[in-house]
This record gives sequence, C-alpha cells and structure tokens, in this order.
Amino acid sequence: MLDIASNRPALPPEIARRRTFAIISHPDAGKTTLTEKFLLFGGAIQMAGQVRAKGEARRTRSDFMQMEKDRGISVSASAMSFDYKTFRFNLVDTPGHSDFSEDTYRTLTAVDAAVMVIDGAKGVESQTQKLFEVCRLRDLPILTFCNKMDRESRDTFEIIDEIQEMLAIDVTPASWPIGQGRDFIGCYDILRDRLELMDRADRNKVAESIEINGLDDPKLAQHVPAHLLEQLHEELEMARALLPELDPQAVLEGHMTPIWFGSAINSFGVKELMDGIGSYGPEPQIQSAEPRKISPEETKVSGFVFKVQANMDPKHRDRVAFVRMASGHFKRGMKLTHVRTKKPMAVSNPVLFLASDRELADEAWAGDIIGIPNHGQLRIGDTLTEGEALRVTGIPSFAPELLQGVRAGDPMKAKHLEKALMQFAEEGAAKVFKPMIGSGFIVGVVGALQFEVLASRIELEYGLPVRFDGSQFTSARWVAGDKAALDKFINANKQHIAHDHDGDTVYLTRLQWDIDRVIRDYPELKLTATKEMMV
Repeated sequence: MLDIASNRPALPPEIARRRTFAIISHPDAGKTTLTEKFLLFGGAIQMAGQVRAKGEARRTRSDFMQMEKDRGISVSASAMSFDYKTFRFNLVDTPGHSDFSEDTYRTLTAVDAAVMVIDGAKGVESQTQKLFEVCRLRDLPILTFCNKMDRESRDTFEIIDEIQEMLAIDVTPASWPIGQGRDFIGCYDILRDRLELMDRADRNKVAESIEINGLDDPKLAQHVPAHLLEQLHEELEMARALLPELDPQAVLEGHMTPIWFGSAINSFGVKELMDGIGSYGPEPQIQSAEPRKISPEETKVSGFVFKVQANMDPKHRDRVAFVRMASGHFKRGMKLTHVRTKKPMAVSNPVLFLASDRELADEAWAGDIIGIPNHGQLRIGDTLTEGEALRVTGIPSFAPELLQGVRAGDPMKAKHLEKALMQFAEEGAAKVFKPMIGSGFIVGVVGALQFEVLASRIELEYGLPVRFDGSQFTSARWVAGDKAALDKFINANKQHIAHDHDGDTVYLTRLQWDIDRVIRDYPELKLTATKEMMV
C-alpha cells in the first residue's frame, strides 16, 4: 500500500466516496449483529435479524449457509454493498472462528481497512490478536468498536490499555461510555461534542442525540444522573491527560485506532462508528501487483479474485468469484482479459451482493466488490484487466494443519466425490491432495470444524454422504526447485508425494523429522508452508 501522504492525484468523486472494509473479531463478540445494524442504517434491510433470535428475526443477512443458520456462527466471508449518507460502503463480514482464518486472511487482501469488534467484558481475545497481526502486516487502518457495553463490562481504561499493550497501537477514544451494564445510559461523543443516549425499549431505533456545548453545559445534568456525570468528568479529564488526540493521518497509516463504545444489539453507537468509517476510513488504495502497482484512478479496468463461493444458491450449481475492483469504471458486458489463461472473458452477468441476495450490477468502480458467476474458469488469485498482463500479488494459501482421508459412503460415487472435492479446493475451503501411491484423496484444513462443514456441504449440495478417516500424515509442504532435482526427489519419496488441485507437487509429512531430512538432503529444493495463489 502506498504511503497515503504521498502526492497522489485526487480520485474521481465516485471512487473517493467508496469505503471498502472488513469486520474482524473473536467469535461471539457481536460482529454479525453489528453487520446487520450497518445494513439497517444503510437502508439495505427493514429489520435486523439477531443471531440468537427465534424464527423470522433470526435470518441474519450475512450468514447464508445452512450450517451458519443452524449454529449461529459465520463460517464463510460474505460481501455486502450499500449506501450510507454520501458514502458507498463495501463491507465484508468474515468468519470469527479461528478454524476459518484462511478465508479471513484472504479477505483482508481485498479491503482497505478493518473494523475490529471487541467484547467489553472480554477485551482483546486470542483470535482478535491473530487477525490484528494480519492487518498489521498489511498496514491496514483499523477502527475499533467496543461492543456489549449494556452488559457488565471491564473498566474503560483497562480495555484501552490492553489494546495498546497487546496490539502495540495507539488508541484514541472517539466516544466515552457513561455507566456500564445495567447503569449504561449512553456515550459522550468526543469528536462532535454530543450526548448520545441509548433507547432500551426498541432495539432497532436510535435514541436521541443531544448537542451540547462542552462538558460544563447544564443540559448534561438534565439527562445524566449526578454520580455518573461526576465519573464522566473525572474519566475524561484523565483520558485527555493520558491518551493521544485523534490524528487522522496516523489512523490512515495504521498506527492509531479510534475506539467507539456501544451496544450493537441495541443499535447504539453504530451510527457514530459508520460516520467514523466515512470520515476517517481510507479511500480505495493502490494494489500491489507485478510488474507494476495498480492505482484506483487509472481509467482502464482491473480487478482480482480473492474468494470463490460454490453453490451460494443450492438450486443452481453455480460458482461465484468475488472480485475486488482495483481500478477504473467497469460496465456490465465489458470484455476483460483473464490474465492467467490470456483469454478474453465477457462479463455479462456481474452481481452486487447483499450476502446471498444479489442484483445485477450495471457498473462498478475501483473499491467495489462484485460477483462474477462462472463455471470454474476463475480461481482465487486470478487478475482480470483490459488487456495488460498484470498480476495482483499477496493472496496466500496456507499449509493445512490437519489431514484426513475421505471416502464416499457409496463407493460407486467416487467420481462425484472427486468433482465435489475439486470444487471446494478451488473455492479455498480445503486443500485436496491426490497421493502418487494408492487411491483416494487426502483433505487438509486449518481447523477441525472445517471437516464438519465440508461433510455437511458435500451431503447437502451433492447428495453424497462422506466419511473422513485419520491419516498417517500430519502436515504438507509445497516443493519447488529445478526440474531435475525435483524429479529425483519425487522418485525417491513416492510414498510421501501428492499433487494439489493445481497439479503442484506437495510433500506430505508425518513428523518434523521428515521436513528436517529433506532440508538436509535436498538443499537445492525449497519447502514452503504457504503458496501464493498466483497464476
């Protein structure tokens, strides 16, 4: 990402109004509920679905897989585009569960900022820390929302200290909570000098916003009980002495995060956060690519695939490639070059997403995320351009941490199983390896829950019950090197060799000793735990 302070030309207004961001958090911090409220305030939905609600109210927009609806967790990143005030928001809701972190990691390559959701009672949790480290690697600007303030939560300074220490980032309060748990009545909006009060009666309604003239305004005493007002004065005095002021440039460079406090389920603090994303979030950024970087203001269209989702609509065996537009003004029906195959591709049915709902996209600008339905031509990491051979870089594929054999309940359906596995491999939902010796496939994932999701999806989408069995192998490494050295290595280690769905050579290992032996005996070869999805 280019230094935002550099002398870049001003973006065309239509691109400049776009804000493309991901929401990241530990499971159960309230990320999906927050996403729902974003859609509600953006006018994209009429009633927010709550993850823990019953019946019709439970239909959250961003969880579209059957398993997500059954369990109330997000297992697949989903994209949503909607307008809010003068801005166009492209929001990607990511899985919070660490078993799906690879999907989240890839999604973070396609956004310009991240909103980090923290549970007010739990603070910074392990998965939050991992995801934050990914953001830090990419210098992504981060805006923080401390959720669930209407429940018993930790001391505000304690939460801020923990973020500063554990994540090594400056924190500046954009709002300050008044009371907590049952006594939580709202927040003081530091940036706009307003009193924001929470309405507990109607969860989809935003309570009143009272403009005040500084903390000494007598209006405050009319709305805030005396003991809470005294506490607010004390805490804000300390905050001003101890914490840095908001520096928009430091936010854009990823060195500082503004923090808002609220309760997503009560629709409180969400609008202030959305305003903050508009005011302090970055415009579409420059994308890393070979042989040159891509600037959003370039007139020629380019974009890259960061996710492939199969069977979003179970009635149609479709695959939708999620494409982040990197430059230009795309119009429906355009012919773009598929750089990997060098073939032209007419994009006649591009879609805009509202999770599983879609509408035809007549146009899209740099920063937007569109879906391109296709039958397997597009893969993660593919770049589409108006002719120039550019290849967006930095989209990773990780070595799996768990390996299992897989077989169909009905041996006559082995071919069907192969087709299903290849589809999931292209989608990035699992690694699929075909060993050189023996029949069958070995499936690799990052977390155990992925096996459950795969089994459930193969049965639901292909009518094919499957069984996963233990494997003698525990990890996999991609092998690269000169052809003669690689052939020699393969011939000597056939029982460990497999190929992934791209046909690349993979070395399956049982122990760390296997890896150490290859490094010692074959110094000319390179073993890697990640493979960049480049083509």
